[in-house]
Amino acid sequence: MFGNLFDKLKTGLTKTKENFTNKVTDALTTAIKIDEDLYEELEEILITADIGVETSIDIIEKLREKVKEKKIKDPLQVNDCLKEVIIEILGEDDNSIEPEQTPELLFIIGVNGAGKTTSIGKISAKLKSKDYKVLLAAADTFRAAAIDQLQVWADRSKVELIKHSEGSDPGAVVFDAIQAAKARKSDVLICDTAGRLHNKKNLMNELGKINRIIDREFAEAKKKTYLVLDGTTGQNALIQAKEFKEVCPIDGIILTKLDGTAKGGVVIAIKHLLNIPVKMIGVGEGIDDLQAFNSKEFVEALF
Repeated sequence: MFGNLFDKLKTGLTKTKENFTNKVTDALTTAIKIDEDLYEELEEILITADIGVETSIDIIEKLREKVKEKKIKDPLQVNDCLKEVIIEILGEDDNSIEPEQTPELLFIIGVNGAGKTTSIGKISAKLKSKDYKVLLAAADTFRAAAIDQLQVWADRSKVELIKHSEGSDPGAVVFDAIQAAKARKSDVLICDTAGRLHNKKNLMNELGKINRIIDREFAEAKKKTYLVLDGTTGQNALIQAKEFKEVCPIDGIILTKLDGTAKGGVVIAIKHLLNIPVKMIGVGEGIDDLQAFNSKEFVEALF
């Protein structure tokens, strides 16, 4: 099973590998010596792989130190040093989605189209398979499609869904879901929320109202907020994360659609600049393709 998941990860990251690692290998293979020109070329490759300017500069600085410390002269040996630096930047994994205590309330936020509802469906299926009693709340009431899509996932995962009609007050949905979660002794309540960022004040007010309801009605629950980002948007995903972080605290990031993009390097930038744990990454359509993020496996799959 482990090998199968790693193979899926490796396959899913093929486009990023082509955009990043293969170029690094070419640069190191053709280099005659380790000099300023090589470091500049590597920095450029990192930036074009959506790792971003700031993170790329930091990686190259750390790479210089490591190469000097290990007294490396052969350009080909720089590859392993680069892997080590990226693993160090990604840091310790914090990828468990299982509740630390029950009941737990998972607040899932993110812009429309990022894969928020699908991620909720896959997370609920994973938790259900581990014998947690899961309840879903369709609090993204601005899109009928979001409610319908969540119902499909609820049916597929064999979990219950609390929903109102399109255009209903999201706070009322969350209120009803909390009462249902308490009555049914649910372990985890997962709330889908409206994915709007164009008006930060509205979003802040909406999240503030929902949080007040949770604090009042479900004070005993451990509350966590996960942000879903579309990996295909590269550096825009990083900008979104910064903007959402200004509105509410974020406990973890779920990065989707990495199988369809060459911009998987943004994972490194997110961890480096925001210091928010990447909980899960999506490398395909299936339930098992939403995987717990493991930094060493991620880097191994890239290289």
